Amino acid sequence: METLPPDFQKRKEAFLNKEGKNLRQLEDVYHQRTGGTYISDMVFGANDGIVTTFAVVAGSTGAGLSSAVIIILGFANLLADGLSMGIGNFLGQKSEIEYQKGQLAKELKEIKFLPEIEEYETRKILESHGYKGDTLEKIYKVITRDNVSWAKWMVRDELGILETQSGSPARHGIATFIAFLIAGLVPLLPYLSGLPQKNLFLYSIISTAITLFITGSLRSKVYPKPWYKTGLEMLFVGSIASVAAYLIGIFLEGFTKNIGG
Repeated sequence: METLPPDFQKRKEAFLNKEGKNLRQLEDVYHQRTGGTYISDMVFGANDGIVTTFAVVAGSTGAGLSSAVIIILGFANLLADGLSMGIGNFLGQKSEIEYQKGQLAKELKEIKFLPEIEEYETRKILESHGYKGDTLEKIYKVITRDNVSWAKWMVRDELGILETQSGSPARHGIATFIAFLIAGLVPLLPYLSGLPQKNLFLYSIISTAITLFITGSLRSKVYPKPWYKTGLEMLFVGSIASVAAYLIGIFLEGFTKNIGG
């Protein structure tokens, strides 16, 4: 078995130090082996939870609704939207896995009953990657020596279907739902705390902004960007949605008053 040169680690460190922190961060993101399976589910679940719930709070405040009504609408949104996101993620993951299994089974049947066609297609794919002559034949023999591996290769290279992320669909759905609930509860906490009524919306804005930034910063675990940039991006997007909801609330309050008048 071929081994790495003895000075590989030293050369790697020198290269990373030369290229700077961004390259090191890229390595940290794309070479995670543990703990990253459900990060994207939790980040996006938390993001949707806090944005949609605060949108309810902002819209209700803009419409001049009472704290009791805001709490009721907020919790209704938490449960309904949270369940919808969690179940949607579960069904999406499950459907993707079933689709991949179906395509793999189809390729296995084609290899069994139509081997000449699959052999031709395999060679054409290798040629499209630039392989020729003896090199192509060697790679072809490696790919086709096992039908299951061959079918998986065809699914990936012929159909462009990549294997889904690890973890069960149910756990992906649960991770999304829990993150949605926890983050989505933040805008409602001031209304449940017994603080002075006149400052509740201000406290909700502050707590939501902090949570949006923290949640956004966690996106750096998924995307190769600095944590402060992903945090500011999330804060910016959430702020736009919140301001829009607040203005819509004000508009609807005036609209309904005019209708009532």
